[in-house]
Amino acid sequence: MKTIGIIFGMETTFPPALVDKINSMGEPGIQAELATVGEVRMAEPSRYHVIVDRISHDIPFYRGYLKNAALSGTIVINNPFWWSADDKFFNYALGEKLGVAIPPTVLIPHKEHPPGTTDRSMRNLQYPMPWDSIFSYVGFPAFLKPFDGGGWKDVYKVNSPEEFFNAYDQTRDLCMTLQRGVKFKEYFRCYVVGQEKVHIMQYDPSAPFHERYVKNPPPVDPRLLARVERDCLTLCRALGYDLNTVEFACEDGIPYAIDFMNPAPDADVNSVGQANFDWIVGNVAELAVRKAREHTGKLAEYRWSAFLSGGLPKSPGAARSAAAPQAATAPAPAPDSSKPGAMLEAASKQLRKRTTKG
Repeated sequence: MKTIGIIFGMETTFPPALVDKINSMGEPGIQAELATVGEVRMAEPSRYHVIVDRISHDIPFYRGYLKNAALSGTIVINNPFWWSADDKFFNYALGEKLGVAIPPTVLIPHKEHPPGTTDRSMRNLQYPMPWDSIFSYVGFPAFLKPFDGGGWKDVYKVNSPEEFFNAYDQTRDLCMTLQRGVKFKEYFRCYVVGQEKVHIMQYDPSAPFHERYVKNPPPVDPRLLARVERDCLTLCRALGYDLNTVEFACEDGIPYAIDFMNPAPDADVNSVGQANFDWIVGNVAELAVRKAREHTGKLAEYRWSAFLSGGLPKSPGAARSAAAPQAATAPAPAPDSSKPGAMLEAASKQLRKRTTKG
């Protein structure tokens, strides 16, 4: 029997609905449950063949557990090594390299020293920063937001240098980005599942949280929707996320991707609405079951670098095949699962390549 576990936090609607949906599919030899995590011994496999991760971004203990489980072949949605290595500024840069429209964005240093550091820790940082050049490149209005955040926390809209500095003074020791604001006509939030299926939802970020998903939306140019879908797949295949949301603010017919590092996206029925909820539950259930069927116990391997040199493959499987002819990106032979040292070396190489290339 192959078991799918759902690891989650304060959510109350999506995890049990996902378990019920998977178990109702009647897939022979596959069952799902809300995961239980107890003692975690190093290098020992998890009893789950597939885990859907909804909480490790907030709980480091769970992130450590998932990496340990992945070391022994558990398939984790989403891959905890990729998720640990990513940040939103890197993702913007990657999107730009891939030809997705991204508003001009710069990385802003910490206003206050991070804990345990002093001004001597920042001796390589130019002072003062070239603010005039930064403001000229980005323009106003702009958004000051964490380079690795979510949930609209610590996000400031600024219309001038004065407003920027007032907001910047409130950012404490966070590392921030400054990104040009998009004067959007249309705004979309898109579920992407399995790097193959896209569900485009019209979204109003200015509305109260529970009203942001637009009901009975007006029609949209099919060409715009086609580009949004294509860009969703481009980003998620390159980033390696099997579950993600991508947000687009559209100005003059151009969809600008402004947020696409959401590997545990909101899926609560009370905020996304019943129709969107049913879509995400059904498609994640199908993905998890497929992953369980494909489970072999071998380490998964993903690389975004192949996308920069070889173009966009048509499917996740094609992504792995596209990397094969290139010596620098060809997947290594699968390690012998009976040799923990070989598996550790493979995992370490994967993470080093993930964080040093690009």
